[in-house]
Amino acid sequence: MRNKYATLWIWMCLCPLALDYKAPDADSGHAAQVLLVAPTLAAALALIFIAPRFRDASPLRRFVTVCLMLSVPGSLISQLVQGNDFGNYLRVVLPFLLFLLGYALACHPWHENRIGQMEKALFWANLICLVFTFIFGIATGGGLGGIADVRFRIVSVTLLGLQGVLLHEFVLARRFSPFMLAVFLGTVLVELLSVTRSLLVGTVLLFLMAAWMSAPSLRYLLRSALRVFIVSVVLGAMAAVAIWSMPSVSEHWMQRFTVAANTQTGKDPTTITRLAEMKDQVDQVTSSTQSLLLGEGYGHYYHYSPQYLPDLAGTISAKDFYAIHEWAAGHNFWIYQLFAGGLLFGIGLPLAVLVTLWHCARAYRRWRGRTPGAPLLPVFGRSILLLAALPATSIGGNPLGPRFSGLVFGVALGLAVATYCRLHRQLDSKARSRVEPVAPQSAAVAVARHRPTPPPTQPPRPAPFAAASSRGTLRDASGSDSYDADRARDLRQRGMPASA
Repeated sequence: MRNKYATLWIWMCLCPLALDYKAPDADSGHAAQVLLVAPTLAAALALIFIAPRFRDASPLRRFVTVCLMLSVPGSLISQLVQGNDFGNYLRVVLPFLLFLLGYALACHPWHENRIGQMEKALFWANLICLVFTFIFGIATGGGLGGIADVRFRIVSVTLLGLQGVLLHEFVLARRFSPFMLAVFLGTVLVELLSVTRSLLVGTVLLFLMAAWMSAPSLRYLLRSALRVFIVSVVLGAMAAVAIWSMPSVSEHWMQRFTVAANTQTGKDPTTITRLAEMKDQVDQVTSSTQSLLLGEGYGHYYHYSPQYLPDLAGTISAKDFYAIHEWAAGHNFWIYQLFAGGLLFGIGLPLAVLVTLWHCARAYRRWRGRTPGAPLLPVFGRSILLLAALPATSIGGNPLGPRFSGLVFGVALGLAVATYCRLHRQLDSKARSRVEPVAPQSAAVAVARHRPTPPPTQPPRPAPFAAASSRGTLRDASGSDSYDADRARDLRQRGMPASA
């Protein structure tokens, strides 16, 4: 709390990348993107240097840190072995580097005021990204009239993360404000306008997780599920009415539901292309022992597996199918991590996310049922649901492909781990101190029957002149003669005390 520039660095770290955008082509927009990334990196490093440090070790914090260090800095080994294009490697690894920096700056015992500033900056950065992406997508895609082209550009990369934070307020904290309801309704409208089924599935999963976290028992779980169902039905009905008033959007949704029936093979082309991409990545990474251990590296080229070409008959030509030559982060987050890093450097990051989510969600339920008024418990719940948006987003794409989402999810992971360490030390240690050890019955009976040994006693200290009194050398002076001045003078001249 002593650094006067910490607040500026927090906002400078989280907000610039909220305006990050995807350039129309690969040869433009580099200067603007560098100007957005540079202040973020500088502010993140400054926050890491001034952050307070934990005094006690934590197994969870150590495990997550080791996994991230293996995944991000360890990718240099895969890059050196495979020799991929270094420019492609830097472009792909940058979101993962931002993820690591976000974790490093947030995983500290920050003061509650600093944590509040981080959460406020995260919320407004996500909201800015939602609005900016929607407006920029409509402006570059030709308006809402061409929904087929616009729907890929209007979705914020952290839309589900923003929904997770809002669901904490609705389901766990039970706080409803017109502003938060309007923001959540706006996220649902964007989901429906994008005609993306995976986003709706992710929203439902976040609802279910929030309901599970809010209920320590089955009875509370049913009540929470009913409350969540009512809120979702009301908001969904409002959004559906708004969407169905646009004929082009409603028609596109009907096409998405019937797209498999309208193809020659009766299969969904989007699903088939995702499977073809994953199959080629798996085939490449399992082609040799070296690739399986070290991976192919970030920025390595992949294609569509020819095995799925017959399933796309009538949808894509063979020439276009074999022309697919991509080096960006793959659509499937889990498979791409194995493809890029192998068993040594790839599975650490997904494992860290899953272990943290499971460990922290169970701890949150336990602490919320026992001490619901703990100071950092709301921060803990919001960071868990924000982090849970990472696997929810991975249903439809790679959440660490864009730069901004990498930073946001890294901060969420750091806050979740740091808050868990602090609450575990405060709440679990207090619970252990309240439990007194109980002796077994047999031992208690034996102790009761055995008479306690008296403590050693010290002999009384003898009174002054006790030895002389016992020998009779001291006389009783009660009957002595009166004081004689001449006798006392004579005794002093002899060197004897006057009392003698």
